Amino acid sequence: MKEFLYTFFCAAVLLLSCTGGPKGGNNAGSNSTADTGNAVITFSEYEHHFGQVKAGKTVRHTFTFENTGSGNLVIQSAMTTCGCTVPRYNKRPVAPGKGGTLDVEFDTSGRNGMQAKTITVKSNASVPAVILKITADVI
Repeated sequence: MKEFLYTFFCAAVLLLSCTGGPKGGNNAGSNSTADTGNAVITFSEYEHHFGQVKAGKTVRHTFTFENTGSGNLVIQSAMTTCGCTVPRYNKRPVAPGKGGTLDVEFDTSGRNGMQAKTITVKSNASVPAVILKITADVI
């Protein structure tokens, strides 16, 4: 009886795994960014130091990156450690070999001394989260 149940269970799992719907085929008219390769996001730098910045001033920096993988890269989010730091990026897929930018704006209002802020960039890349860092000595 156990052998029958085991065989029945295995057959059911096999049948259900084969009916998951189409995995490929014609995607005409689809906005899908799926492909068969892996995206790899490579930034030209992972940290930027603004140096001395006068309190109340807003400073900006552009981080550049390249998709060094074989599949389309899609940045899903860019989150910061506080509201004083705002990231901006293009949400369109980046093809292999192409690049993009992530602009970061840091408002020093109400800040004093050495400041360090991080930006966590999440994407569909082989390493799904990359941490960028900005620092400034607010005077």
